[in-house]
Amino acid sequence: MLKNWCGWCGDKMPETIYLALKSLHVIAIISWMAGLLYLPRLFVYHVENRDENKVHTLFSIMERRLYHFIMMPAMVVSWLTGLAMMVSAPWYLSGWMHFKLLLVVLMTAFHFYLGFFRKVFLAGSVTKSSKFFRIINEIPTILMIGIVILVIYKAF
Repeated sequence: MLKNWCGWCGDKMPETIYLALKSLHVIAIISWMAGLLYLPRLFVYHVENRDENKVHTLFSIMERRLYHFIMMPAMVVSWLTGLAMMVSAPWYLSGWMHFKLLLVVLMTAFHFYLGFFRKVFLAGSVTKSSKFFRIINEIPTILMIGIVILVIYKAF
């Protein structure tokens, strides 16, 4: 039996609610990570074909749909379910959670950084190379590794 304290209701959170939040959180994280890994790859192909008008239009549509219809809702659900679980247990007092939150904030900043580049592509003013987008494509992987290690080990 899980012993999750509900910080906002002053009682124990029922196990079924906690597990539903956790399930939704994992699903949202998987969706968000898929977008964070795929959008920079689309940018690679987009910058390599930026002079072809039809290809530019196609990539712009794909990038918009990915960002607004998958990544943004997944990020919001990840944050909401994560915060709900965090305050339902005393984890918000733990050092590992503080460090995890820092990494999640960095991942969120990266999300909006990709949104900035999406607008740059739309304006036709991208100056970055495909190599740049290949390199930054590794950022969410590094952040994810850190987050998973912190969640599994809860070392401090």
